[in-house]
Amino acid sequence: MTPTVTQPAPPTAVLWDMDGTLVDTEPYWIDTEFALAEKYGGTWSQEHAMNLVGNALLDSGEYIREHMGIDRTPQQIVDELLDGVVARVEAEVPWRPGARELLADLREHAVPCALVTMSWQRFVDPILAQLPDDTFASVVTGDRVELGKPHPEPYLKAAAELGVDPVDCVAIEDSNTGARSAVAAGCTVVCVPNHVPILEGERRVFAPSLEGLGVPGLTALLDEHAARERRPHVI
Repeated sequence: MTPTVTQPAPPTAVLWDMDGTLVDTEPYWIDTEFALAEKYGGTWSQEHAMNLVGNALLDSGEYIREHMGIDRTPQQIVDELLDGVVARVEAEVPWRPGARELLADLREHAVPCALVTMSWQRFVDPILAQLPDDTFASVVTGDRVELGKPHPEPYLKAAAELGVDPVDCVAIEDSNTGARSAVAAGCTVVCVPNHVPILEGERRVFAPSLEGLGVPGLTALLDEHAARERRPHVI
């Protein structure tokens, strides 16, 4: 008798980061930061810009106020950044390669998805408007949580709203800050580095791109990672 081969099951749910993962809006943010520095006579650098990737917006506003050296409150800084970036997104959404295709394939396989971003709702809205209405069963934005990434609250909230255990969820992230948040919540993280490096670590699976991945490829990637984790470690 031929043994039955059991195919690995897709993840229970997939929790998506947005900036740098679903869309490549980091250049929009960086351009707007430099414009802000020029407008108010501050100083800024690419290094400072990279330090903000994945952070909560008000935390970024405080960092900008301190390091850019401008006489604006964190809230005022965030409001002006959002004004600039929202205008850019409304003109063109810079999708990451393979992201929309993977989202569509997850819908085909009835895998629920959530969006977990530290951006605020008014920035998220024009991006969601370009996707089918039922793409995300939960949308957790930075203005819906008390503690932003790298704290686990955003991912815990998304899993709770989907009604699933975060341990059964897969997060997709492009930054170390986001990966730390997802791992702390109990998720396995598919890390797709973009503008900043992501450190190796527990429950982190690396992929060079989402392009051509699809649900079968995502499932195989996770299954290979789980198999490696089950192997005894030789010292």
